[in-house]
Amino acid sequence: MRLFTFVMLILFSAPLSGCIEVLDPITVDEDGTCVILDAGRTSDGALRILTYDIAAFSEEMMGAFENETGYEVELITVDDSGGILEQLLQTQQAQQADLAIGLDNTYLQTALNYCLLQPHAANVSGISTTALQPYDGPYAVPFDRGDVCLNYDETRVDGTNLTVPTSLWNLTEPAWSGLTAFPSPVTSSPGRAFMSATIDYFEHDDDNTTDAFDWWKAMAENGAIFTSGWTEAYEIHYSGGYGEWVEGHLGDAALTVSYCHSPGVEAFYSGNWTKSTSLTLERSTFHQVEYAGVINGATEMSAANAFIAYLLSEEVNRNMPENNLMKSVLVNATWPETDGYAYHTDEPTLNAEISNERIADEMEAWISDWKRATEL
Repeated sequence: MRLFTFVMLILFSAPLSGCIEVLDPITVDEDGTCVILDAGRTSDGALRILTYDIAAFSEEMMGAFENETGYEVELITVDDSGGILEQLLQTQQAQQADLAIGLDNTYLQTALNYCLLQPHAANVSGISTTALQPYDGPYAVPFDRGDVCLNYDETRVDGTNLTVPTSLWNLTEPAWSGLTAFPSPVTSSPGRAFMSATIDYFEHDDDNTTDAFDWWKAMAENGAIFTSGWTEAYEIHYSGGYGEWVEGHLGDAALTVSYCHSPGVEAFYSGNWTKSTSLTLERSTFHQVEYAGVINGATEMSAANAFIAYLLSEEVNRNMPENNLMKSVLVNATWPETDGYAYHTDEPTLNAEISNERIADEMEAWISDWKRATEL
């Protein structure tokens, strides 16, 4: 078996910040449809996948694909979903990868607007309507999903020292001063998803005089901790998760942003025990879907479509909760019952309802407003 190759990629510019300078204009036909670009490189027989460090992409998983299909695979890795989008934009006239895996529904529409993807050949009949709800079109296929939401430490939010919030405004009260940690929406996809949810949350609350950024400003004034990414917020600052076994753990935050199934993951790895639980206030949660898409300007088209089919296969996708710590997109997918994974996973009653198109149109302004609100 030929082991797949990792190619570490150094981006040409600063990290994605909500405002992306595009070197060349998008390419569309007279009728407004995207032009399919010529291959960006000469074929060498290797399928190049632009992605981030996805846990499911193990040597065993990749090796099985190579053995089954005969295609060779190289992974070009960036930090996160935003890094994938930025790299696609930087190289849009001479793409060096064939398949992008890991754009989520806070980034996907921008990729579509800039004609960065081309139609795939995947059969989506086995994908659930929930996974297809944010985007159901020819340019991208969902491969995993999960609900972003707040998590809190039950040993500290115990009804005595701290009370479980019934409103996001509760977190601006003195009792919560310095006890919350948020990954920045500028550099974190869960942070970006949660910030998007707060837009919808405050547009539907009973107070017409305040908005999401009034809340973010109040949170900053109440000592909220802002980090560059999920890892720092969850591992270093959050006291309710596995971070207490990580070097450098501070545990100064009783609440952070993660997923509604994160307590289930904690239990899964700890013999059905966790002190973490999720907060599922209506519209404060965000249904995050991650996508695979054939890059416009890809060289190895057949291999790219074969990998999408493999990623959606029963043997790979049904095992997403264990192998990638996200939910399968297939019809009737469930969380595992093993070691309390499903038992400790909460299902939101009402996720934020905010379209991909609106996110793409307004994200730059939201990011600017968020920075002004939080940079005291």
